[in-house]
Amino acid sequence: MRNHKFLQVSSLLLISLISRPVLAQSQAPQSSALVWQSWSEDVFAQARREHKFVLLDLEAVWCHWCHVMDTVTYQDSAVRSILQAKYLLVKVDQDSRPDLSNRYEDYGWPATVVFNGDGQEIVKRQGYIPPKPMLRMLQAIVDDPTPGPSVVPEAKITVAESSQFPPDLLVALHKNFDAQYDTANAGWGFGHKYLDADSVEYAMYLAAHGDKQAEQRARATLRQELKLIDPVWGGAYQYSVGGNWNEPHFEKLISIQAQVMHAYSEAYAHWHDSSYLRAAQSVHAYVRNFLTAPSGAFYVSQDADLIEGKHSADYFKLSDQARRRKGIPRVDTHIYARENGWMIAALCELYAASGDPATLAEARHAADWIVDNRSLPHGGFRHSENDAAGPYLGDTLAMGQAFFALYTVTHEQRWLRQAEDALGFINFYLSSNDTPGYLTSKTPTDHSYSPRPERDENVQLARLATAVYERTGNTVDHEIADRAMRYLAAKEIALRPMAGGVLLAQAEFSSVPARLNP
Repeated sequence: MRNHKFLQVSSLLLISLISRPVLAQSQAPQSSALVWQSWSEDVFAQARREHKFVLLDLEAVWCHWCHVMDTVTYQDSAVRSILQAKYLLVKVDQDSRPDLSNRYEDYGWPATVVFNGDGQEIVKRQGYIPPKPMLRMLQAIVDDPTPGPSVVPEAKITVAESSQFPPDLLVALHKNFDAQYDTANAGWGFGHKYLDADSVEYAMYLAAHGDKQAEQRARATLRQELKLIDPVWGGAYQYSVGGNWNEPHFEKLISIQAQVMHAYSEAYAHWHDSSYLRAAQSVHAYVRNFLTAPSGAFYVSQDADLIEGKHSADYFKLSDQARRRKGIPRVDTHIYARENGWMIAALCELYAASGDPATLAEARHAADWIVDNRSLPHGGFRHSENDAAGPYLGDTLAMGQAFFALYTVTHEQRWLRQAEDALGFINFYLSSNDTPGYLTSKTPTDHSYSPRPERDENVQLARLATAVYERTGNTVDHEIADRAMRYLAAKEIALRPMAGGVLLAQAEFSSVPARLNP
């Protein structure tokens, strides 16, 4: 159930937390405002004509440090001067472009990427860049435009011979899964603390098969995650910095709400601990009150900042009434099929735990709206009302998951048929002759970069196709799962950090054929 990016967890490196911006930097007059363009091939053609570089500011509209880049770094007069003279500027909200978001998911938000006119990357930077380092970087590119050390060749992927993981790979995966658990603080991962939903779900899977240590780890993580649930409005903050659970950043993404709601609902089904159900319902109440459109579909996120670029820790300590007197952080009111699919599936999980018919009604209503307003022919889905590129795998995949979740809790065949249609669309439009797995998008982001598969999307696709095949026995569904699993079985893919989802997909895929074909 995760975005991927899976989680899009960081807006800066920890070092950026130490090197806070100096607010006394010189400010440029409004007359020298920077001109930002949309991402397109035309920008690169213009850069070639004008002998300029292209700077991509890949941001998130909910991101505190993206706001600081805008209000501090890009307001600095020296930075503006060199940008206007030597660069064409492109700003993209990463939520709006899943293809670019997946391409640069390892760089957090903001990601700053500089290209030459041919589309070749010169520099890739993660997180907030203060004015002086930004100025030095921009001048160094002008002085020597050869790619710097941040631009490294993509790792070559050795295609797996089979979708079945060899024993040595499984041993290595389980070893990594254990090593990535933070025994001192709970949770998988040692930097930012957040609920890695796939890791917790895999631990619950192990616990259901008798693994007491996995149960202890999952429950310890769920206890800590409660610290990231807003005690006033409900809803889960994205993550905490400092290697502990006590320093939250305050953005609330619909993807995070879906993951947390799903995890606590499933945990309640496992262990019947009422605190888990209350946590899931608290998240649900926030989504209902803040991220639900009048249409019944779901918005994308709520900003971390009340005033862009200013930390809001004091604000989020206030009561409901005191917060509302000051104002409410901005909500991104775009409606994306992918994000709605995630929330619909989470609502189904909560309905299964609670039995609340209103929760199921919300899931149905949102699904019907997305079908009416985001459908493509042959079972696919657009991301937004008008997509700049795409179709993207994430939208049709997430809606396929939503349909299957609705089928699971209602047993209505129409939902199962729509899940199969979504899989058929993905298989036809987003497979490749060059690689196993399924592509983020069939459309290249630009002429110099061809589409790639992404790990988390293929994890979720393998799991969906396996689950649908288990219900239908349709061999095409099994072939889709097999193709995704062959991509995941490549060591370079499987052994990347935080592989709980890969282990879940492997466990489910390897068990189904034996049940269907005794």
